[in-house]
Amino acid sequence: MRLLIILLFSLNIFSQNNEFERLQFVKGKDTLNYRLLKPIDFDSSKKYPLHLFLHGVGERGNDNERQLIHGSKVFLKQENREKYKSWVLFPQCPTNDWWGNENRYPKLKGITIKLVIELMEQMISGNNVDSNRVYVSGLSMGGMGTFEILSQKPDMFAAATPICGSGDLNEVKNYAKKLPIWIFHGSLDNVVLPQESLNIAKKIIEEGGNPRLTLYENVGHDSWNDAFEEKDFLSWIHSKSK
Repeated sequence: MRLLIILLFSLNIFSQNNEFERLQFVKGKDTLNYRLLKPIDFDSSKKYPLHLFLHGVGERGNDNERQLIHGSKVFLKQENREKYKSWVLFPQCPTNDWWGNENRYPKLKGITIKLVIELMEQMISGNNVDSNRVYVSGLSMGGMGTFEILSQKPDMFAAATPICGSGDLNEVKNYAKKLPIWIFHGSLDNVVLPQESLNIAKKIIEEGGNPRLTLYENVGHDSWNDAFEEKDFLSWIHSKSK
């Protein structure tokens, strides 16, 4: 009976994930796997927000599936789909790369974040994306990627929610005053130390920004579970516009 319940639960999750269209973005010899959730009740005459979500290191690969393990269920909830009608983009980073640039991670390709930016630019230039309401979220390696993409393209986004991430303090000035940022971290995180988020929040303030910071007491690296449970996790970011 227990095995049957597990199987039914797994089939339900797989069925829900199929709501995310399986796609590829090809640029020369490079390919970016990604999944895309279309706004519910899509109307081709309207423009919708675009929400980019960057996964963690454990979800890297080339199956175009693992990147949906964390976070996708938040966007698939019927209530959220109806209330926050938007495009939701989950790209997948290959195992030999990182959500960072080649200068900071010389042993890795450094191409994936560039492909994500090019894909985002292509989508934003289309007819159905509201360029004033483009958002980015990410956890762990994806939290690092959130700060990375903000440092490269600060004018692209209207708000960001990095979870248990870190970033280059020297580049905070690029985005500190450009957009609202809500940072999350667990106080007991021993994978990415909470001090990383505290340092970035402090630096944003020093550069004239006003970040929102949530530090979860007695929570380890998986603080994304707590962040996703915040009642205003989606409402906060969707209230922001350029």
